[in-house]
Amino acid sequence: MEKVVLSLYDFTGEAVKPWAQRGHACYCFDIQHDGRVEHFDGGGSITYRKADLHSINTILNIQREFEGSNVMFGMGFPVCTDLAVSGAAHFKRKREANPDFQWQAATYAIWVADLFEALGCPYFVENPVSVLATLWRKPDYSFHPYEYGGWIPADQAEHPRWAEYIAPFDAYSKKTCLWTGNGFKMPIKAIVPCQNFGKSTQHSKLGGKSMKTKNIRSATPRGFALAVFHANKGIL
Repeated sequence: MEKVVLSLYDFTGEAVKPWAQRGHACYCFDIQHDGRVEHFDGGGSITYRKADLHSINTILNIQREFEGSNVMFGMGFPVCTDLAVSGAAHFKRKREANPDFQWQAATYAIWVADLFEALGCPYFVENPVSVLATLWRKPDYSFHPYEYGGWIPADQAEHPRWAEYIAPFDAYSKKTCLWTGNGFKMPIKAIVPCQNFGKSTQHSKLGGKSMKTKNIRSATPRGFALAVFHANKGIL
């Protein structure tokens, strides 16, 4: 039976790439996807599936599809626009338009955890510092990308897609929180020097609300993705 990895709200596929490179069948769900499949020399693949993850029916359909499968790991990166404290200046205006806007956003994140709990796989749900800590529960872990930059091989230091924005070896700071379950193991750090702590280059260059901007700012740090794989690959 093939080993399956699921990733929700995942546009780039960076989070699952270490798994796919080592033979796992990975599925990335996001509203932006077109159904393409990427194959890897190690025998694994990434299937990019278009999905409206703000619909509970979509979540339930994913659960039904993968029940009984050998799901090794799950991860989710729910939209943080209405949750991250960095956007607190806009909360009042949003609340006037929709008093429940944050509860709705928190619900989408909780659905991700509920899905992986139902499938019985180790998992994490990721968000920056946000009101999820009060609307749901406190995160289990937090990290900065530079704390795992040492996992990236020297010949792959520059980001393959957005080198002009993302620092080599993920050498930037961005406090990121994780809500985990089912035996998830937090990986060992491999810290690289971080210049201008709190002032990462990509965030200073990436203002505005375009989808490209959001995709780059939310891209999973490659070092952390690799470290998570090595810490959790044999957990089942």
